[in-house]
Amino acid sequence: MGFLYFIDSKMAARPTVNVYSTSEDKVVGTTSLPAVFTAPIRSDIVQFVHTNMAKNSRQAYAVNRLSGMNHSAESWHTGRAVARIPRIAGRGTAAFGNMCRGGRMFAPTKTYRRWHRKINLHQKRFAVVSALAASSLPALLMSRGHKVERIAEVPFVVDNGVQAYEKTKQAVAFLTAINAIDDINRVNDSRQIRAGAGKARNRRYVSRRGPLFVLPDNKGTRAFRNIFGLDIANVNALNLLHLAPGGQVGRFLIWTKAAFEQLDKIFGTFTEASAVKKGFTLPAPTLTSTDITRVMQSEEVRRVLKPKKLHEKKMSSLIAPTNGIKNRKLRLKLNPFAKKVTAANKSARNVKNLAARRTAKKTKLQKVKKAVVAKPAAGKKVAKK
Repeated sequence: MGFLYFIDSKMAARPTVNVYSTSEDKVVGTTSLPAVFTAPIRSDIVQFVHTNMAKNSRQAYAVNRLSGMNHSAESWHTGRAVARIPRIAGRGTAAFGNMCRGGRMFAPTKTYRRWHRKINLHQKRFAVVSALAASSLPALLMSRGHKVERIAEVPFVVDNGVQAYEKTKQAVAFLTAINAIDDINRVNDSRQIRAGAGKARNRRYVSRRGPLFVLPDNKGTRAFRNIFGLDIANVNALNLLHLAPGGQVGRFLIWTKAAFEQLDKIFGTFTEASAVKKGFTLPAPTLTSTDITRVMQSEEVRRVLKPKKLHEKKMSSLIAPTNGIKNRKLRLKLNPFAKKVTAANKSARNVKNLAARRTAKKTKLQKVKKAVVAKPAAGKKVAKK
């Protein structure tokens, strides 16, 4: 399913973003909003690229090419009232086939399968841009499950002093001060044993994804790398698998000011090409306004509409009734006497008229009997003496 989300670059864009302190929920400065956050959000492209990128980390596997084929077996051919599948010498047990005991599997797996996928470079860049733009919408963040109710704003930018931390306790205090610890606790609470055989293959536990802390370089990563539930990324090597886990956009990102200010240089704008990615400019939004009602009711649209037709439409032959058995009006039109027949049948089915009907029937029968008896008496001849 791919749903499309579009952001109006004029209406949704904010000229500045607040920069927050590393020790308390306090604004210490501002910075301009990079154009990448006003790019269109194409979740269909994100899902397509994510699916293909995830395949590029697979390792080849296959069964042994001789598995199920280590038998001295030969077919008995025709004439012995048995199937012509190869049979083990001395026993007659069928061999080799995928339906046989000890036989090979159907279509044995091979190591030369096409494990990896090539992906269009522009599509990969478009997917990363869409994932970054989605990270600026609180609704998408909360739909992914992130606990951002107490976060001051998104995108969330902090001062560069956070890179000077060397101890994990300093990093935990910083996350608590900016109220991002709620999302990390959610990840800790979600940790559970994996369902399936993977629990015995060095991937025993699974958990949700928490915030992604984006830094301009590798400085300051030592203090944050051992916090379970927090991931670290370099702004120069943003990976879609981390920006949109599972192919679903809307991950909670925490930026340092230095990393945030590099985004325009890395991804460019709608009019200027990127200084890092050769020949790449941000994709223009398909819609300049997402208010469809206002667009439909605008004077520009009304001006080119055709006037409403006021003449009465003729009834179509497809709509006019053609079956008199099912349609009562047509049945009465074809047979006016049908109304009396229907009323008589309805009266005959009425329980209240049961006694009257029996009396009328009895009277009718008596009249018939009298008429039958009187007719032969009137026709007798007088005998002569």
